Amino acid sequence: MNQATNLSEVIHINKDPALKNAGPIGKSIPHESAHLHVSGQATYIDDLPEWEGTLHAALGLSTCAHGRIKKLDLSAVYTAAGVRCVYLAKDIPHHNNCGPIVADEPIIADDVIQFYGQVIFVVAAETYQQARAAVRLAQVEYEAFEPILTIGEAIKAESWVLPPVDLKRGEAAEGLENAPHRLQGSSAVGGQEHFYLEGQISYAYPKEDHTIHVHCSTQHPTEMQHLICHALGYRAHQVSVEARRMGGGFGGKESQSAQWACIASLLAVKTGKPVKLRLDRDDDMVATGKRHGFDFEWDVGFDDEGRILGLQIQIASNCGFSVDLSGPVNDRAICHIDNAYYLDAVAIRSLRCKTHTVSNTAFRGFGGPQGMFPIEYIIDDIAYYLDHDPLAVRLINFYDDATQIAAHPETARNTTHYGTTITDNVIPSLVKELAQSCDYTARRAEIDAFNAQSPIIKKGLALTPVKFGISFNATLYNQAGALVHVYSDGTVLLTHGGTEMGQGLYSKIRQIVAHEFAIPLADVRFSATDTSRVPNTSATAASSGTDLNGKAAQAACITIRTRLAIFAAELAHTTLDHVVFSEGHVYAGTDDAIDGKGLQKWTFGELVLRAYQARIQLWDSGFYKTPDIHWNPAIRFGRPFYYFAYGAAATEVAIDTLTGETQILRVDVLHDVGQSINPAIDIGQIEGGFIQGMGWLTSEELYWVKSGAKTGHLFTHAPSTYKIPTAADCPSIFNVKLFNNQNVENTIHRSKAVGEPPFMLALSVFSALRDAVSAAVEAETGIRTKLKPKLEAPATPESILRAIHLGINQPFGLRP
Repeated sequence: MNQATNLSEVIHINKDPALKNAGPIGKSIPHESAHLHVSGQATYIDDLPEWEGTLHAALGLSTCAHGRIKKLDLSAVYTAAGVRCVYLAKDIPHHNNCGPIVADEPIIADDVIQFYGQVIFVVAAETYQQARAAVRLAQVEYEAFEPILTIGEAIKAESWVLPPVDLKRGEAAEGLENAPHRLQGSSAVGGQEHFYLEGQISYAYPKEDHTIHVHCSTQHPTEMQHLICHALGYRAHQVSVEARRMGGGFGGKESQSAQWACIASLLAVKTGKPVKLRLDRDDDMVATGKRHGFDFEWDVGFDDEGRILGLQIQIASNCGFSVDLSGPVNDRAICHIDNAYYLDAVAIRSLRCKTHTVSNTAFRGFGGPQGMFPIEYIIDDIAYYLDHDPLAVRLINFYDDATQIAAHPETARNTTHYGTTITDNVIPSLVKELAQSCDYTARRAEIDAFNAQSPIIKKGLALTPVKFGISFNATLYNQAGALVHVYSDGTVLLTHGGTEMGQGLYSKIRQIVAHEFAIPLADVRFSATDTSRVPNTSATAASSGTDLNGKAAQAACITIRTRLAIFAAELAHTTLDHVVFSEGHVYAGTDDAIDGKGLQKWTFGELVLRAYQARIQLWDSGFYKTPDIHWNPAIRFGRPFYYFAYGAAATEVAIDTLTGETQILRVDVLHDVGQSINPAIDIGQIEGGFIQGMGWLTSEELYWVKSGAKTGHLFTHAPSTYKIPTAADCPSIFNVKLFNNQNVENTIHRSKAVGEPPFMLALSVFSALRDAVSAAVEAETGIRTKLKPKLEAPATPESILRAIHLGINQPFGLRP
């Protein structure tokens, strides 16, 4: 763009949307660390230069699922080469707890063992190899107890980490009794390993006067600070926690990083030396929590068109041995049991099951995917029973959009079962647009024709929606702070409470800050997230990183920019209305000023330098709290979410009925991110979230040994046995488009969150696989029953073959 020559032209540039787009907002700008990632120069914690005298820690893990330590002989450990410290639970000076909500999770187990792989002692040695060799020398004897390893066993024993919860709306029992049709069913969905590329790691070094600084790969630096304080008996101002970037998190470093940060800190204070604790991949998978697996049972009533009239559903989650974040995870599952469908007569019972496995935790979607899984399963069952297209049944059950509400306000179907009135619903139009663009109807007919002539390979097709609430269910976490420094040369350094785990948070906020000052991106740089710079931060989770921290950074920028604008107006003897920031320059004055000053212009750096010389404050903090949200956790009612993100995916699959192998042939996605701040990053998040969700539902199977000497041991504890999707598993046709929409709420630049919602688009993969399994059963039996074959997730080849076998052998019976 040519440089403006007068103020009217500058104002025109800044007000004309077509011209204003010359700025960074809405542009596909590379990730701020992309050049460092591809060149190997991005610094992670294990890349930091080590302080002199650094010790390395390793874990002594239990080999018993449930029991008591009878004898712990560590004599060989103490005398092993390089060992400088052996640490036990009794050595912890203050609280032996790393539970984020309930104090029920010991940092180091004392005598009672709750899962196979629990930390029972820790070693610090001169090298990593020496520490790992030393822990293997321990001699441990256990008094073994009978472990509870499954949800079914926990329900039978009434074993809970938290009491069961019931949420009701309307008269579900009456709706079921009066419904023309009724179905009962059950299913299950497994957990999921986070499998971040950078494992859990903390590097702690003691400083003067009883203080400590900790580099931690964490999504929640403030929580790490608090739990380290509790363990050491320190106060918050004695502990600082820093996180520049993570090599992935996905929720696995929200609360689960605390145990390792505490251990590194305890060892550092005990030895007076810097201590690094980096978990080996196998230890990481064995000792850290996963996504909660869920079991479901339901009873649903519906009319001839498939409209749901009543639903009773029990959702039971495997929480592991302690509470961790299971309360809010299960609450979010309850809030997403509807997905995009209106339920006016529903009764939900939520069981939070205690098992003798590692404590499960946050994972991308935070209970939302597990909540949505059964309703999509139920919709498919209803459609199969009625012999309707599943998409037609989905459309008829959707919440009303604005047009429908305006036409029939007295019967509007736009209130959720937890009391939120939906005002931004775009799912009907979004789904219809996707169905048309992906040629859903024609492809459905083509697949039916293909299946009729293909005896071995069967195809399936499904189009499923997503409605995902954005904000923390716990209202207090919906706040953020930022600190912005403008230096005298016009460059900007900022930090905030959000953490960068590869999702592009720093990149987007860099764009926001550059936009506010109208300066080049190159002039804006980040410092690491650090509790000593921005205190009392919330976790980077709930897809709210940009929403919260972007607004906080913007607030700080506006404060500084206003000071600069006042100063510029004083220099030009004009008013604030005649000061404009544009393309690295600041303009002040008018073309026809009678005082002879006329229009004045400075580069941003020139004005900043003059402001510094005039003793004007050039740094400030910003704060933001999400408005208009409220939630009563006792009755689980209110408006926990500021807005909803919407999306839909159509997936076509093929299965080999002889081997159970599956292939994803084509995926079409249309997703709502509001007004995108960075389309490239948003599309990348959509693609990545979808593939990760696909892995959860197809190949990523967690298996615990059920009997023998290794009862309770996680068998799938390495890449050799736990299978995440690879590049070869990506669909050959993968179309991703952003839905043209603007957030109705006043979010940062009217954008919408994108971290978690796309994950649930992968439910279309599972529905498509069930569609293909149904085709296989029908072809083999020559009969189409009213009961769709049962398939449980993950839909591994074994699960696919099992579903086909059961469908063939029990075509008229109830589901097993």
